[in-house]
Amino acid sequence: MLTILFDGIAYGMLLFVLACGLAVTLGLMNFVNLAHGAFAMVGGYTVVVLMQRAGLPFLLALPAAFVVAAAVGAVAERTLYRPLYRRSHLDQVLFSIGLVFMSVAAMDYLMGSQQQNIRLPAFLTGRFEIGGVGIGIYRLFLIAVCGCLTIALQFVLAKTRFGARLRAAVDDQRVARGMGIDVNRIFALTFAFGSGLAGLGGALGAEILGLDPTFPLKFMLYFLIVVTVGGTSSMTGPFLAALMLGIADVAGKYYVPQAGAFIIYSIMIAILMVRPNGLFARGITR
Repeated sequence: MLTILFDGIAYGMLLFVLACGLAVTLGLMNFVNLAHGAFAMVGGYTVVVLMQRAGLPFLLALPAAFVVAAAVGAVAERTLYRPLYRRSHLDQVLFSIGLVFMSVAAMDYLMGSQQQNIRLPAFLTGRFEIGGVGIGIYRLFLIAVCGCLTIALQFVLAKTRFGARLRAAVDDQRVARGMGIDVNRIFALTFAFGSGLAGLGGALGAEILGLDPTFPLKFMLYFLIVVTVGGTSSMTGPFLAALMLGIADVAGKYYVPQAGAFIIYSIMIAILMVRPNGLFARGITR
């Protein structure tokens, strides 16, 4: 049971890193970006290309995945997303879902439709036991990396000047501009950083989740569940929601494999019936 709990925590941490960019754009920037998984896919394929064709080690390919996805996100924010900031959520949904299908088709054309495999370095493979608990080395690596990212992200948003400016820009853009805050720059940096985190999550998760051109479609619902159940007031809600869903998904598929795929949806429905705005709801700010 503790082994399943450990695997569930690792899966939940990975879900959080994949979804936290969406939590930022939806919760803080009030923008519905269903194409978030496309940036995760970019990160995953960046690692595949760098490892298989350029011979780069896995640990060096990971930061490259963050940088490439962040750069793609920055360009997309400046050229495609920014004009949609003040449009309705329906417009944003239709626009971003169109981007998802375009990204799927583009990646299928460029890389082919086959599943991509990432060969992990030898020191990240295998398992060991502590007190009867089986611990996968790569899952332990995921928990360590994702844990550090979570702490750093929460620190940046809550304790730094950039985080204060971002919160001010979200609460009232007009007042923030009057105080000399460059709102467009703040949003561009935030969007690029969220895209980079998605890319890093896609790179880290490629070995566990699999990677093919349908990645944004397959995991779009998972990202939305994490943000919807967790709420949008802070990173704490999505983090707890990701952990809970990760553990429930792994345990459900192990103990009741016939109904395992429905466990997280049942939990989502139960939580939203009690708390329609998520575990940590954010009030309407604009």
